[in-house]
Amino acid sequence: MSFEWNAHRFSGGVLALDLANTVIFREDRKRSLDRLADPAEVPRFAEAAATFRNGEWGTVRFHAPKSQDGIKALIDVREVVNRLFRDAAGHARIRADYLSEFLHIGANVVGEEWSEESLLLPKVSDRRRELSLGAAAFLSALRLLDPARLERIKICPNCHWLYFDESRNRSRRWCDMNVCGNRAKARRHYVRSLGHAGNDHA
Repeated sequence: MSFEWNAHRFSGGVLALDLANTVIFREDRKRSLDRLADPAEVPRFAEAAATFRNGEWGTVRFHAPKSQDGIKALIDVREVVNRLFRDAAGHARIRADYLSEFLHIGANVVGEEWSEESLLLPKVSDRRRELSLGAAAFLSALRLLDPARLERIKICPNCHWLYFDESRNRSRRWCDMNVCGNRAKARRHYVRSLGHAGNDHA
């Protein structure tokens, strides 16, 4: 069953983290949902990513894998990106074993790319680029290894998605203020209202 790949689904800030966030509620087995478990969603995600990540890549077309092996390779990229940066979030360090796995999987993915010109790191340009979604996600993640960028990776306290904090003083707290921020405010208001109600009946 398809759904809308809207702006909130791309609140990770960069393609690599958006891909990692295609699994919802990772920490809750009862609620966990993989949006890419349906192969039909993979090309839809790739098409939406080209629009919502225009600021990172410029004019681009991401080729979605079609075979089961290709989709598995994309999922492998997603999972190693999630492990690498979820562990790094908050203390800006990289585990050697995660980095080794990330580079190994990435080398396999970019090795399938037909054009060396496509393998430039993300760069905004009016010139149209075409590359596989897996290679693009790996290159996006590779750029995050810069220490100045690594320390800006955070985990949303509401939905637990990864996001890149681009605010000047790194003060952004939520992956999406309009969604997670408002939900947190609503919860706090609800808890306060329960407290007031309890005091009224004391």
